Amino acid sequence: MKHALVAALTLLLAPILTADVVRVEVDGVIHPIADEYVGRAIDAAAAQKADAVVLVMRTPGGLESSMRGIIEKIIESPVPVLVWVGPSGSRAASAGFFILEAGDVAAMAPGTNTGAAHPVTLGGEKMDEVMKMKIQNDAAAFMRTIAQRRGRNVAVAESGVRQAKSFTEEEALRLKLIDVIAADVPSLLKWADGRTIKRFDGKPHVLHLTNKRVVDYKMTLKQKVLAWIMDPNVAFILLVLGALALYAEFNHPGAILPGVVGLIAILLAAFALNLLPTSFAAFALILAAFGLFAAEAKFTSYGVLGTGGAICMILGAMMLVDGPIPELRVKLITAIAVSIPIAVIAVFLMTLVLRATKHRVSTGVEGMIGEIGVARTMLAPDGKVFVHGELWNARAKGDVAEGARVRVREVDGLRVIVEAAD
Repeated sequence: MKHALVAALTLLLAPILTADVVRVEVDGVIHPIADEYVGRAIDAAAAQKADAVVLVMRTPGGLESSMRGIIEKIIESPVPVLVWVGPSGSRAASAGFFILEAGDVAAMAPGTNTGAAHPVTLGGEKMDEVMKMKIQNDAAAFMRTIAQRRGRNVAVAESGVRQAKSFTEEEALRLKLIDVIAADVPSLLKWADGRTIKRFDGKPHVLHLTNKRVVDYKMTLKQKVLAWIMDPNVAFILLVLGALALYAEFNHPGAILPGVVGLIAILLAAFALNLLPTSFAAFALILAAFGLFAAEAKFTSYGVLGTGGAICMILGAMMLVDGPIPELRVKLITAIAVSIPIAVIAVFLMTLVLRATKHRVSTGVEGMIGEIGVARTMLAPDGKVFVHGELWNARAKGDVAEGARVRVREVDGLRVIVEAAD
């Protein structure tokens, strides 16, 4: 049985172990998970001595730190990396433009575009001129060194940074920003076969890519889940749902399920927000929102406090992730669609809790306090009373005649302390 499993596993892994070209796809925002994914794909290609890595890319951009991480891995890769923007209709904007220019071979499909790489501050807020110049000069210098090393048009590449210019695939080829327009990956490999490229270190390398096996390097389940969580909209939803679930657990100890679900949701949100550019002021607004929900349940404000809480939560959501591109921020529709229902649910739950705390206890020892009973014997001061459907030993504060009504003032073990009821 053991040998059969090993043989089956070997057959499953055979295409990967014998791959000549490793295809890795980045579809979406450039973030730490994308950085890790591309890095592992390049490492896998190097380990199996593949002839090339094809990085298929369609991205609106992303975080500069993750972009630089990917570029560093491409530059250091012992295996040539061919970057292809495709299929048709795709783009490699902002951070994607830098990655495209960093490839050993830069290619685009028909009907694609690239560029628009002007640095944007987190959240898009206005900077002072000195800081703006420093960030812009840093990004422009990084682009110049990449384009120069790859033998591409340095001046035009820099204009994509300083002036945020965008280029169609035809313009990019004519201006020597890319090497070829290829309709698909097989066309790219066919064009590249037999060509001599210059690696980043200046050494020439001849590509041999005819009839090579192309194998996709897929994200692991962990990477897929983490990449999904890295969406700011998902992280915000997990954060507020986790907070609501934990609140429900605190007010209903022993329910267990809300506590477990809430803790997991909060931890997942914390993971994503730790890697994303997060604003701590947003946390204060979200916390203030829950405070206003509690106040709405306690005081009669005719919805003013609850509405204020919903507004605080919406503003907190919009400010939660200060991404440099819209795809790295919480959408307004998400903020509204989540905040309003959460406000209604939170106020409802808090109202139930506050009402429950105002009700007099009607069970157990505490439920006896204030009950009216009847003296079954003369209380002078000890005797018997019938109260709460039971016959109790009693001690009265003053003499009470048999048959008189009494009120329970205290419970002392198996004896009640009573007084004459008016």
